[in-house]
Formats: sequence, structure tokens, C-alpha cells
Amino acid sequence: MLANNPSKQTKHIERDFSNILKYKEKKSIRDLNVRNKQVLVRVDYNVPLDEKGKITDSRRIKNTIPTLNYLLDQNCSIVLISHLGRPGGKIVESLRMNPVHEKLKEFFPGVNILKTDDCIGEEVQNEAKNLKEREMLLLENPRFHIEEKKNDLDFAEKLSRLADVYIDDAFATAHRKQASTYGICSFFEEKGFGFLVEKELEFLSSCIEQPQRPFTVILGGKKVKDKLGVIKYLIGLADNIIVGGGMAYTFFLAKGYQIGRSVKDLSKVEEIKEYLKDDTHETKIYIPKDILVCDDIDDPKMIKSVPISDIGENDIGVDIGTETIDAFKKILSQSKQVVWNGPMGIFEKKEFEKGTKEIAKFLVENEIFTIIGGGDSAAAIEKFNLQDGVAFISTGGGASLDIMKGSLLPAIDCLSDK
Repeated sequence: MLANNPSKQTKHIERDFSNILKYKEKKSIRDLNVRNKQVLVRVDYNVPLDEKGKITDSRRIKNTIPTLNYLLDQNCSIVLISHLGRPGGKIVESLRMNPVHEKLKEFFPGVNILKTDDCIGEEVQNEAKNLKEREMLLLENPRFHIEEKKNDLDFAEKLSRLADVYIDDAFATAHRKQASTYGICSFFEEKGFGFLVEKELEFLSSCIEQPQRPFTVILGGKKVKDKLGVIKYLIGLADNIIVGGGMAYTFFLAKGYQIGRSVKDLSKVEEIKEYLKDDTHETKIYIPKDILVCDDIDDPKMIKSVPISDIGENDIGVDIGTETIDAFKKILSQSKQVVWNGPMGIFEKKEFEKGTKEIAKFLVENEIFTIIGGGDSAAAIEKFNLQDGVAFISTGGGASLDIMKGSLLPAIDCLSDK
């Protein structure tokens, strides 16, 4: 249902796009002289692993192949660095880069690919020094060192000793100031972005700066605070904003409804009220009119659909309801471009997947130009095997969110100017 009172005048508010277009001022891999040089490439190989430590989805590795092939064609020696999981600054055997090493050897059968047991130190420096043209060296997980996430400059300087040129091809970490993504740039004269990062930035920024209209944004997931910046930036720019998922329950509170035991963020209720009262723009903000509730997420004895006015004190909201699915489909059917970040419910559980699945299927079946903003949205699209039916799936949930907020990505800002 419509949650706000938008202006009846057709007007779109001007926005400052300088932050999301900043990459156009920076050097790409094509702008750098990399021939016959040793290149340190920051990639994001934070791939999912099964209980046996086998990679279950290798797309993050595949997506970097164009950058690596370009460097191999330039007779470069390549040093690769990526984190894996959250080891918390200590060695976790199950989070070593060994599975990635094996997968890289599958993708590059004619290339000698070595791996180190650490990412800094004399032994690592010697291996990097002895690296030959058209060889690769995969470093061990930098998050085994607490200095990585702290953006420690001494740690970053040690990493920088391993190569002559730095390439960032890890879009998913572009919004973070960490040693291997940000601090390291202080120690390289030649630093630019790779083809994966370029593709992400071009696609996402153009969809915000010059959207096809009507332009609809779908926001879901449970973290309201992560998405309010998007609403602030896109109000007056998007034609419609659809709110679902766990964040919708804080919107219900702002509208005066009870939400039982559903997820909420009380600190954001007043801010949401301000957005819903703002009538200086034409953006329509929609929230669910009915939801699916249960008594227990892990072991539900009761699951039912209720209007948002009838949520019981012990109910837990877990998905959007059937009427809401139909209402959202009607809005989407009139849209020429959709940007989606965050699922409509707890899609990981079959009992609560319908809202997310139905919306995803509708977008694909009606060939609506859709951009998926990484994270859980991408995981949902892949779960339902619909990834080939959307225009673009970002590899970075947090980074794509920052672009949707109009924010500057630190790991791009620190690269060499053209």
C-alpha cells in the first residue's frame, strides 16, 4: 500500500552524482603500463565453501578471468590477494586459500600458479621476487592478520613490496578502508581498477544517473539502517520505492501499526516518519498490506497470512503476503527499470520463500530490466535459478548499496588519477 503522500507534480529532484562517477577520473587497467611488470591484484575470492571445504560457487573467481588474462597477455607476473571468510585476525585452517588455489589451476591449466603460507614476510617476498613472467602467486588470507581490517599502514607497506603495480578488481570490498584495498595505495605510484570493477561501476552508476523510467527500487532485508541512506538519496529520483523484508516492520511502527515479535529498529522510526511526511517530491513509497507470520522461525507450529492491521503480539513477520505480492507485481509491471537490494522475507526457508520467489519470477518472466544489488538478493536469485534472466547481478552488496546512496567508494578514490 502507498505509505506516503508524494507531490502530484511530475518532477525529479536534481542529485549530485559526482561521487558515483568519480571512477571516470581514475586510471583503469588499460591506462597503466603493465607490460612485463609484476602486478598485485586485489580480488574478492570470498567464495562459499561446503562442510568439506569445497567451493560451491566459483563465479567470483570466474569474474576476474578477463583481468588476469589481460595481464598474462602483457607478460606480467601476477600476485593475487583476497580474503576468505571472517577469521578475526588469527589463523583458521578452514579459511586458508587452498580451495581457491585449486580452482585457479582449473581455470588456468597452462599457467604455473603458486601459493604462499602467509601474505607478508621474508619467505613471501622471496617467492614474489622469484616469480617469472606469466606466472601467478596466490597469497594466504590477509585477514589472518588483525592489521588487515584495521587498515594498518605498516602491514599495507609490507604487502606493497611484492609488486610494481596495483590493480583493484574486488568490487565487493570497494566500500571498505582496509590495508589491502585502501592503505596499500599509499605505496604504489601506478594503481588502477580491473575489468570487473569497471563493469560494476559503469553499470550501477549509469542505472542511477540515467535510469529508464518508470524507475522502481525494491528494498528488503532486515537492516533498516543500511537502506535508509538509499531512500534519502533516491527520493525524488526514483519513481517508486517498494519496501519489504524485515525492514518493513520498522515502517509499520512509523505508520502506527503493532508488529508483535517481528524484527525492528526503534532508533530509526522517527527518521522514517520524516521520509513518509516529505511531500516535496513525486516518489511513491509502498509497504506491504499483508504479511506472513509465524510463532517460531526455526520450528513453526503456526503460519498464516494477516493484514498489517491484525498482527498479533506474539506473531513474527517472515514474508510478504499474497495481496502484497499482487500489488507489488502491478507496480513492477509498469516499470522499465528495477534495482533490487534485499529479499522480501526469510527466503532461505522454503516456508517463507514465496514473496521473494514470486517477485523474482515476475521480473524475469516479464523481461523487466533488473539490476540485482548483490548480497542476499543475489543469493535468492541464484537459489531460484533465475540469474540468467536479469540484466545484471552485482558481486558486492555493501558496495552496490553505497552507490545507491550516492557515496564515494574509498578503494576507488585512492587509485591514480588519469
